[in-house]
Order: sequence, then C-alpha cells, then structure tokens
Amino acid sequence: MSDTFPLATTTWDEAELAAMQRVIDTGYFTMGKEVAAFEHEFAAWNGSRHAVMVNSGSSANLLMVAALFFREHDPLRSGDEVLVPAVSWSTTYAPLSQYGLKIRLVDIDIDTLNFDLDALSDAISDRTRLIFAVNLLGNPNDFAAINNLIGDRNITVIEDNCESMGAVISGRKTGSIGVMGSFSCFFSHHISTMEGGLILTDDEDLYQIVLSLRAHGWTRNLPDVTRIAGRKHEDSFFEAFRFVLPGYNVRPLELSGAIGREQLAKLDGLVAGRRRNAAVFQQVMKDHEQIGIQRETGESSWFGFSMVIRPGVDYDRAALRHELDELGFEYRPIVAGNFADQKMLDHMDVEPFGPLPNASWIQQHGLFIGNHHYDVSDRLAPLAGLGKEG
Repeated sequence: MSDTFPLATTTWDEAELAAMQRVIDTGYFTMGKEVAAFEHEFAAWNGSRHAVMVNSGSSANLLMVAALFFREHDPLRSGDEVLVPAVSWSTTYAPLSQYGLKIRLVDIDIDTLNFDLDALSDAISDRTRLIFAVNLLGNPNDFAAINNLIGDRNITVIEDNCESMGAVISGRKTGSIGVMGSFSCFFSHHISTMEGGLILTDDEDLYQIVLSLRAHGWTRNLPDVTRIAGRKHEDSFFEAFRFVLPGYNVRPLELSGAIGREQLAKLDGLVAGRRRNAAVFQQVMKDHEQIGIQRETGESSWFGFSMVIRPGVDYDRAALRHELDELGFEYRPIVAGNFADQKMLDHMDVEPFGPLPNASWIQQHGLFIGNHHYDVSDRLAPLAGLGKEG
C-alpha cells in the first residue's frame, strides 16, 4: 500500500529534540519535574483541576475504572452494570472486565459513530452504575443528552477521550466533562509523547487514588494528608514504602513529560490544522451518493475521516479500498469495528443490548483514513470521484 497519504505523521521538530536533550543532560529519567509540569499545564489547558500522566491511554482507562472501586463515596462493586458503546478499542473494555463489571454493549449512531441515544435510553436500567462514553475519531458525545437520560439516577459518567483531544461541546473540552477522562499521546494521536497517556479529573478523592494506583499503590506521591492514607509520617524512612492500595506501575518517563510540554504548546495549532482539513473533507464528500461521513457533534478535533458505505447502493467496501489504494491512501477499520464480534469477549461478562445493527454495518462497510495537522486539501479533492469509475 502506498504511503502517499499516511494514517499518521510526526508533529515533532527541534523543540522536542531539545526537550529530550534537556532531560538527558540531567541524568534523571524516571517520573519527575517535567512530568509534574506537563500535568499542571495539561490540566490548565483543558480547564480541569488535576491531570495525572501515565504510560499510555490504555493505562489511563485502567486507572479510571480502578479508582471508582476505591473512592470513599459510593464505590463501584463487582457485578455492577456498565454501558459502553459497541465500537471502541480493546482497552476500553478490558479494565471493565478485569474489575468484574457486567458489560452491556450499546449500539452506535451510524452518523456520529458515538452512542445511539435512543438505544442508550432503552439500555439504562436500575442496575446501571456506570456509563463509559467514547468520543470516537475526535467527535464529542452529546453529554447534555446523556445527562438528561440519566436524570437523578445514581450513574457515573467517565470518558474515553483517547481519540478526541481538543474536541469541544457546549463550551467544554471533552475529557473534562465526565468525573474522569482518559487521553492518549501515542504517535498517531493529536499530540505524541510516543507512548503516554493522561487522566483528567476535578475530583480530589479520585485524583489522589489515581496518584497512588499509578505507582505501586504507595503513599509517596500523595499530599501530606489524604483520605486514603491519613497523615503521612514526617520521616520518609517510614513513609516511602507504605502501600495502601493494590496498585500498578504505569509511570511515564521524564522524557515523555518534557516532550509533552513542547507538544502542548503546539496543540491549538495542531487541532486548528485538522479542522481546516476537515472543512475541506466535508465539502468534498458532501451529499456523496454512496459514502456517508461522520456527522460532527459540537466541535470535533477530527482524529481521522470515516467513510461508511450507504445501504442499498451498488458499491462496496472492497471497491472503496481498491480506489483508495490507487489514490495512495492508507486506511484501517473504524477503530476495532463491532467489538461484539471479537473473541476476547469469550473471557468477559458481556452482553450486547439488542442486535447492534449500526455497529455491525460499520464492521462490514466502514473504514477511515487519517487526518493531519498540515494542509492536505489538494490530496482530499480526488475523493469526490470515489465510486464513480466507469
């Protein structure tokens, strides 16, 4: 396959190289001052109180789910029900299973690719304790509608925002709307620390729990007085190896924190470039007779550009793939397609809510191409001719 139009390209330049050298010169590589500064700056950029950096967006999802089991007020318990869209990545679902939650897969909207709100409304039950919203390919969920569906029921909302850094709805950045939100800084995402992820939260209790879970479950990185550890001992000999939660080691490197700070300084421009390309893509593909594209909710940050074959047309995905190959576009399935079809679910307590027709349709008839921070309008123009050969 040609890489004329790759799925992802680097956003690094001399600034990131200088940041790495700055860390190398210190000789200190484990999580430290650069990571802490990046967390502070990232939280401020998103309008949140706290950010915690980890080694991946997948780990961010894991710690978010775990933290809900250790919070003081109304913790989750094994067997509680969680609603999650049927289209996402494997590590959206895995932590839910690893903590013993009952997973119900809810269909997506064929246009937005996020929760089908009618299906979500029908799926909410007296057993539902958690809704895990996934903002897919840069596109926000309609959180006002989700909160209206919840009403006064005791249901927590968290966000998998790994593909949607910088997206906005109702004046708020996605990832800062639920009680926690996860982000990825993998190479193909809006910013790249190569491997890396973050969790946002305004909740002080959850913040401190995540700090402990990130590094072994110890107290070392916690404030002097906390709910989960009480008052720390003034002598580090007694405190440095005190463990209060069953944690992990998913700490980031100091290199990643330093790179993240330089990437964050560029983020407004990176998202703006993606939105300019999206405006071109929307115009090129407007009213296409055979291919539907994602309908924007709020202000998407346009991770990529989906293409879904319309029902009843004389065109299929194999033909679309052939034409994209000829035009030099890389492409891939829409995230992982309909996750109800994945064998991984044989090992999980999971039940689809209904037949999931829209998730099944994009599994068989959808794909997406990449988007970039630089101008690709000339490369998008030929897409108008898709499905019109002969």
